[in-house]
Amino acid sequence: MKKTSMIISMLLIAFTAGLAQTPATDPGITVYRYYKVAPNHRAEFIKRETTYWAEVANKALAKGNITFWAMLEKVGGYDMENKSNFLFINTYKNIDAMGEIWGGAAAAFPNVPMEKMETGSISTVTSMFFLHTEGWQQAADAKAENDFNFIRLIYHNSSNASSVIDLEKKHWAPFIKSIMDKKQTSQRAWGNAILISPMGENIRFNSVSYDLYPTLKDALMPYWDPKIEVPQGLEEINKLEINRRGQAVYRIVKVVSAN
Repeated sequence: MKKTSMIISMLLIAFTAGLAQTPATDPGITVYRYYKVAPNHRAEFIKRETTYWAEVANKALAKGNITFWAMLEKVGGYDMENKSNFLFINTYKNIDAMGEIWGGAAAAFPNVPMEKMETGSISTVTSMFFLHTEGWQQAADAKAENDFNFIRLIYHNSSNASSVIDLEKKHWAPFIKSIMDKKQTSQRAWGNAILISPMGENIRFNSVSYDLYPTLKDALMPYWDPKIEVPQGLEEINKLEINRRGQAVYRIVKVVSAN
């Protein structure tokens, strides 16, 4: 009985701590959905997603159901025949309306047969993750249409993801904002998110950070001014990381956003 009471108390403490970390303005839940598309279907897949499904997302945005939709295409990789090559990032104000939102294509395009719009027959969903967006910084003079063309996703696996996020907000966010504003780096924006689900031994990350660049060269070989002084607090983040970070570069194909 004592053991049961102790477990309940620990769960209540963890739940309360989670509530305490929830921001006053909840950004919603973000879904990362990875797709594998064969090379011979690539052009048609991009056409259908950017022509039809981006417009469905735009209508959902106008209704306030989502705040962000993005289509990303992976650049390079390993074992490319078996790995995903597209990533969709969607942020929902109401995650329970997800099915309802994507069921609205027929109403949006009543004169287009569904077989001309759907992408399920020419793609395979390989993974789907739920995350909570935590931070964002961009250069003061950044313009999305010119500066946000490639994104480098960095996957962190740490002993305490919440602590890593807090340390990044404390040390990295003000640092990267400062050097972007001073044009001491080719990077134009930065953000991070914490993984909600799924989790387990086979999931090799529990938080994600992302760097945005204007060109592929910048994403692959970012410029850093030699005079930059990196804040010492970043050592605290390194101590929490369990293994080597994962990384992938994507081309930003299309974005629908409230901002």
